[in-house]
Amino acid sequence: MRLPRPLDPVRSIKMKIIMVLLAGGGSGLIWFYLWLGWFPIWTGVTATVIGVTIVQFLARGMTSPLREMTAAVRAMAQGDYDRRVRATSADEVGELAVAFNQMAADLGAADRQRRELIANVSHELRTPITALQGLLENIVDGVAEADPAMMQTALAQTERLGRLVTELLDLSRVDAGVAPLARQPIEVPSFLDDVVREAEVNAAGAGRDVLFKVASSPIVVPGDPQRLHQVFANLLDNAARHSPPGGTVQVRAERRGEHLLISVADEGEGIPAAERDRVFERFTRGERAAGGGTGLGLAIARWVVQMHRGTIAVVDPDRGRPGCHIQVTLPLI
Repeated sequence: MRLPRPLDPVRSIKMKIIMVLLAGGGSGLIWFYLWLGWFPIWTGVTATVIGVTIVQFLARGMTSPLREMTAAVRAMAQGDYDRRVRATSADEVGELAVAFNQMAADLGAADRQRRELIANVSHELRTPITALQGLLENIVDGVAEADPAMMQTALAQTERLGRLVTELLDLSRVDAGVAPLARQPIEVPSFLDDVVREAEVNAAGAGRDVLFKVASSPIVVPGDPQRLHQVFANLLDNAARHSPPGGTVQVRAERRGEHLLISVADEGEGIPAAERDRVFERFTRGERAAGGGTGLGLAIARWVVQMHRGTIAVVDPDRGRPGCHIQVTLPLI
């Protein structure tokens, strides 16, 4: 049963405090009258006036965070997420102000990410569409012929569009939390062989002269084969794209305690230490931006690995070896 709240119709918290004070003071005066037989009129009135004045002064400071929050909420409704409330009070109102500031910061960050996502998606879509439009206009105007090289370029741009749309769909599933894992035992050597064979075909189709080497001990790890295939296919594609002609991409899998450690290393220019955490953010490609990537693959890879309770990171390459070295750690249980 809900308790009654008789002061809810009162629109000011200061007035509520004053009414509580008056009720308490009135009860005290009645006690004086009934039990002591006398009624200190002037003393009671004077004490009440002084009390109301003090309450009015103190309540203003108590309610100022609430007024600031009201103004900030109205500003947020207009798209201004930079307003903050002074949170110096140690009571419940102060805790509310701290929580409000955190909420405002989170909403501001989400709004910035939304704007950046729209801008980045628009840019990524415009690039292949513009290239396709230029190719088709040249063919229609008779400036160029629809030879195999021209069609190959058009196909590459179409594949880039398809890859971007697929990755955006994956991101939408990430945000919605509707991408469950179909876990099953995975034999790591055969799994990596399949991924590498696909990477070799893709690299040959793109004209990349890259050699892939795989080393794996017989290990079985529980996981979603399709999702993990997506992770390592992306890592191998990135490694092949950034490797020099004749370079080698090495894939190694080994057991470390209760975890499986899989590393993918190329012989490219590597990733600066300052960029290593940011490359897993959406639409971030660091200083290795050349090559037509969408900037979404590593963000999706991190999401898939985290769903498997694992980690993915860019680490220092082996001593004396150039390039980028990415390690994925997955639990064996």
